[in-house]
Amino acid sequence: MSPHVLLVDDEPRFRALYAQVLRAAGFVISEAADVEEALARLGAEPVDMVVSDVRMPGASGIDLLELVRARGDEVAFLLVTAWTDVRDAVAALKLGAVDYLSKPVDLDELVACVQDTLGVSSEAALADDPPAALKGDIIAVSEVMRGVLRDAWRFARSDVNVLLRGESGTGKELMASFVHRASERAGGPFVAVNCAALPPTLLESELFGHERGAFTGATTARKGRFREAAGGVLFLDEIGDMPLDMQPVLLRALEQRTIRPVGASGDVRVDFRLVAATNSDLEALVAAGRFRADLYYRLNVIALDIPPLRERADDILPLARHLLAASDGPSKRIGSAAARLLQSYEWPGNVRELANAMKRARLLSRTDVILPESLPPTVQRARSTTPAPAPAPGSHEPTGGTPEPVETLERTEIASLRRALEATGGNRTHAAELLGISRRGLLKKLKRFGLQGDPP
Repeated sequence: MSPHVLLVDDEPRFRALYAQVLRAAGFVISEAADVEEALARLGAEPVDMVVSDVRMPGASGIDLLELVRARGDEVAFLLVTAWTDVRDAVAALKLGAVDYLSKPVDLDELVACVQDTLGVSSEAALADDPPAALKGDIIAVSEVMRGVLRDAWRFARSDVNVLLRGESGTGKELMASFVHRASERAGGPFVAVNCAALPPTLLESELFGHERGAFTGATTARKGRFREAAGGVLFLDEIGDMPLDMQPVLLRALEQRTIRPVGASGDVRVDFRLVAATNSDLEALVAAGRFRADLYYRLNVIALDIPPLRERADDILPLARHLLAASDGPSKRIGSAAARLLQSYEWPGNVRELANAMKRARLLSRTDVILPESLPPTVQRARSTTPAPAPAPGSHEPTGGTPEPVETLERTEIASLRRALEATGGNRTHAAELLGISRRGLLKKLKRFGLQGDPP
């Protein structure tokens, strides 16, 4: 397993810069914004080396080093500062720091220092990719996604909490499921709960269970999701939407590994690993008083940022082909013109939007080639500035003398309308949804093209 480096700095831009170069060198990275958060991480997860700023609001990097040494932890320390104070350097070295770098930090020197201290080469650190069989439906061709998957693979084999951050539709639940499959808890259950999908009055009972008669309608006892996840992984999606009054109860469960079902007189011990996900900025919610800081630190032991699809362009076509192959029906392939549109579009809805687009394309396509006309209107309006992508392995993309079928715009639109109506059994509301237009817009088009009757 690759060495784990903890970065401590109150300035996110420096943490991000150091994390980028150290991850590229193959190290597992976690971050802390201050001494309090750093101590929490050091107490919750195995860390091989700390790279800490010296001057931070509140306690300093040297204070952190003293506190860590006082509790008998001999983790390696590298201190960084913009202040050229020789006394700080001497104090740090006396306490056992391995070195002391001044800002602006030479990034090559930073990587070399970490490698020398931990006795590893970048090649050795990078040789730690997950087996293909564990990836499931996760497609990671792009370098950024491969890095995320590599980090997830390393973190999965510990038992600490994981926080997945990313926009809606980026595949956070897929990543949570991967962490479960790759962990020592793979033989246990994977239990998923969407905190935003449940009313606050039901969330406590859903998570912690209830006794019979605990409230009106509780005719039988219920175990709750924490106990259902015994020996496995509990995935709490949209954790940022958890009501403020529920957060102390969750914090207690994480700290003490006990829960109290609604209406029960005693506590119940629980054995689980927590993976949480959010599309919110939890730090901003903490600052606004809408999310507890202590719960945030407890959740944020390991954080993985799932990139949006627009930042992993190399994954778009492999993902589209995977989604197309996984859906029911005869085999179809993506034509070059459609492929260019898929790559040009921004995908604000991320993988979820791409999956829906491929379902739509399969339904509307009349041939074994997905053409632009079968893609959603929003995608069709994308303008490509990229060259045609290479065909998928084993495909027979036309090259030169056999062009894809070309139809007039009117005929194409009529054909799309007919296929949408056929696919939905004539239900105009559903057909409009399938085409990505309003019901009123659909009715106007039907009238314009004389398609008022039932579809043939």
